[in-house]
Amino acid sequence: MDTARVIMESERFGLTIQRLCHQLIEQYDDFSAACLIGVQYRGGWLSERLADELAKLGVGTIQHGKLDITFYRDDFRTREKPLKASPTEMPFLVENKDVILVDDVLYTGRTIQAALAALNDFGRPRSVTLLVMVDRQFNRHLPIQPDFVGMRVDALDEAYVRVEYADRHGQDQILLFPQKPDSE
Repeated sequence: MDTARVIMESERFGLTIQRLCHQLIEQYDDFSAACLIGVQYRGGWLSERLADELAKLGVGTIQHGKLDITFYRDDFRTREKPLKASPTEMPFLVENKDVILVDDVLYTGRTIQAALAALNDFGRPRSVTLLVMVDRQFNRHLPIQPDFVGMRVDALDEAYVRVEYADRHGQDQILLFPQKPDSE
């Protein structure tokens, strides 16, 4: 298999996180009526990063959760190997809150569809917006669009985009693979 190509390096990655946080502050001010919810597990990592950066920018306490969608997926029973569930960490209800749903890569939209279904178990939000680090805009199967985007990537359908984080992978970067790696 061909090697991955870096499409966003560490410095730009950090600037993109800061830009996204400033956009969130513009829309949600002090976050008193808003919460961040990361789609497990890579969206959870991104939401942690955003919450940390928002705290550095002076935003007060941010309600932050992580949502597992394993059993809400439309391909849950059709996979060759069983899916492994991640923990859901939602120490609050989303009733009447402005929810910022966070995922690393928006591809077909099916993950977000599952996340929206799972989110209903925690109340009825006032609104839901979607923040993604990468929008693969020409590969959508469902009419789901992000409200906040780190970068847009136009790639062949068989290509694979992976977001890596310094605290988990050694450095912040976004990689483009010609095809999905066996390890994913």
